[in-house]
Amino acid sequence: MCTLALPSLLGLQFCSVLYDEFLSVLRKSKNVDGVAEKRKRVISQTSEQSSLQIKLTSHTTQQHNYHFNYATMAMDLDMASMAASIGVSVPVLRFLLCFVATIPFSFLHRFVPRGFPKHLYAAAVGVLLSYLSFGFSSNLHFLVPMLLGYASMILYRPRCGIVTFFLGFGYLIGCHVYYMSGDAWKEGGIDATGALMVLTLKVISCAINYNDGLLKEEDGLREAQKKNRLIKLPSLIEYIGYCLCCGSHFAGPVFEMKDYLDWAEGKGIWSTQVKGPSPSPYGATIRALLQAGFCMALYLYLVPHFPLSTFTDPVYHEWGFWKKLGYQYMAGNTARWKYYFIWSISEASIIISGLGFSGWTESSPPKPRWDRAKNVDILGVEFAKSAVVIPTVWNIQVSTWLRHYVYDRLVQKGKKPGFFQLLATQTVSAIWHGLYPGYIIFFVQSALMIAGSRVIYRWQQAAPPAIKNALAIMNFAYTILVLNYSSVGFMVLSLHETIASYGSVYYIGTIVPFVIILLGNVIKPGKPVRSKALKDQ
Repeated sequence: MCTLALPSLLGLQFCSVLYDEFLSVLRKSKNVDGVAEKRKRVISQTSEQSSLQIKLTSHTTQQHNYHFNYATMAMDLDMASMAASIGVSVPVLRFLLCFVATIPFSFLHRFVPRGFPKHLYAAAVGVLLSYLSFGFSSNLHFLVPMLLGYASMILYRPRCGIVTFFLGFGYLIGCHVYYMSGDAWKEGGIDATGALMVLTLKVISCAINYNDGLLKEEDGLREAQKKNRLIKLPSLIEYIGYCLCCGSHFAGPVFEMKDYLDWAEGKGIWSTQVKGPSPSPYGATIRALLQAGFCMALYLYLVPHFPLSTFTDPVYHEWGFWKKLGYQYMAGNTARWKYYFIWSISEASIIISGLGFSGWTESSPPKPRWDRAKNVDILGVEFAKSAVVIPTVWNIQVSTWLRHYVYDRLVQKGKKPGFFQLLATQTVSAIWHGLYPGYIIFFVQSALMIAGSRVIYRWQQAAPPAIKNALAIMNFAYTILVLNYSSVGFMVLSLHETIASYGSVYYIGTIVPFVIILLGNVIKPGKPVRSKALKDQ
């Protein structure tokens, strides 16, 4: 029995061991499953935490974006309300703010060391203000004529002037056509083409003066050529600084590279070795700023009373002849105050930098002159005794540019300038402004106006004293009539509106100059002896 029981006992023990091993494996399996579950729970919790963090980050980002967008919207609303309060668009307001900012930036020019730092500062400020005013594309547009001009001076100096002239004007005309800038200006908008116009003139004059540097004085150079010609090629930073200095590319004035280099490097009249007191710009700057404030206030007062839309209003064509003529005068007068404001600001900017200094008067004690910064003589325009003087008192620096680089260079040696040179110069001026019929008609009208005024002036000089005063009054009235009649085309731009406005007063401003010019060929007074100052007319 014992023998039988022993195998049974061993079998039971073996089964017990197997059972214990089974339970051990089962427990281990449960532990593994528990660990896996724990891992799943940890991963799940981590995922939930990460998701929560992402949500929190996303919410924070949305809050930041919300605040940023809110701030941007608030800024846009402030700009819009400010623009509406003074009756301009937001782009115009942005331009005006950057334009006025040229004054403090130009003031800081006085503390920048001469030479390379001054050129670098001029270039950097010009780029910054252009970007803030017109956007990134404006600097790309400005870069094209600047690089074309500089490349022509490097690659083809003997003809770099004429090459730059046609390339610069070609690109400017392309921009005028693409952006239809005249329509934008007429509707109260603004773009970079206005600044591109000024920049084009500066680039062309630099190239022509570098071209003139090859000529010798015995070649019969004019005084302006002797003074402004460049013997050495300006460095690239000097060139860019000249083009963008003091924000002068916004609205002028146009000045010469030679003057800019002398000012930036402390040479010529800006030399520290020149004896005498240092010219103080502050009085002239304050005067220009007060003038700007007065001009803007008067413009804002007048413009609601004399809008350009009246010329297309049926009510205008129901008025009588004298009322229409009076409205043309007031519309032209109103528009001019806007330009007076712009040029007064640019004058202040150039004066405060010191660049506008042009020497000392001969009075005792001597006073500083700031002719280089002056772009308009308001009283000279509004009370011009002759149309001949208009180019010397209106957009003065551009008129000087046209005389030196177009009018004088069309005159052949040994011959006197005539109507052809005058008409060609006015045509270039018209194309510079844009390819609008109103511009072209205005500047052709200007050529006729000046030619007619010259005839009256010749009669006036040869007449006895009693008739001379009457002719002087006649010339004054003629200038007011034709100037304001012609300026309607400059303002309305389109061919239909220009012809309709001229026709509404029976084309009096076109017929009168023609009649006077024809009479000038019939009534030819003897030439009196004139002083050198009067010969310029």
